[in-house]
Amino acid sequence: MNKGLNRWAGRAFVVLGISALAGCGAPGEGGFGVGDMLLTAGTTQTPRQAAETRDVYCPTVDVMDGGSVIRSGDAGSVRSQIALGDLARECVGQPDGSTLVRVGLEARALLGAGGSAGRYDVPVQIVVKDGSTVFANRSRRVAAAIPAGQTQTTVSIVEEGIVVPAASANNFEIEVGLGTRATVGRRG
Repeated sequence: MNKGLNRWAGRAFVVLGISALAGCGAPGEGGFGVGDMLLTAGTTQTPRQAAETRDVYCPTVDVMDGGSVIRSGDAGSVRSQIALGDLARECVGQPDGSTLVRVGLEARALLGAGGSAGRYDVPVQIVVKDGSTVFANRSRRVAAAIPAGQTQTTVSIVEEGIVVPAASANNFEIEVGLGTRATVGRRG
């Protein structure tokens, strides 16, 4: 991984932690809360881009049904648990009327009584859609490494480059979940 990406990922981690305290702005506010402003750290915005960011529709990030937690082991002896933490999004209006969307999330891996240090797979699904028309259905897997002597770790994921066409720019949804729970519609 290059230094720029590491630096950006580190900033995203800080942003996601801060966004829990700051909130993310309501729909119609462009998702431009304090946490979201920090998501753009390291990028340069012109005054016009900043204005477009504030003026575009940007829905809150919803968690898919059953997508907030993954557990391994049985109810009596959980070995590990991965849970979603903070969620953030940023929406930037484009000159053609489309919206460019960036989604960030944090996941925490915890050891249970039967667990041990090691690497844990964190599968994440990110869907941006308007009804049954899906603009992005992205699956990512990251490794959460829990070192010996520790019981938890946190990982951050930022997915960018999602384009919502102008026709749906005022009526789309953003959903995330652990695993691959999304129902995929046709691409519009």
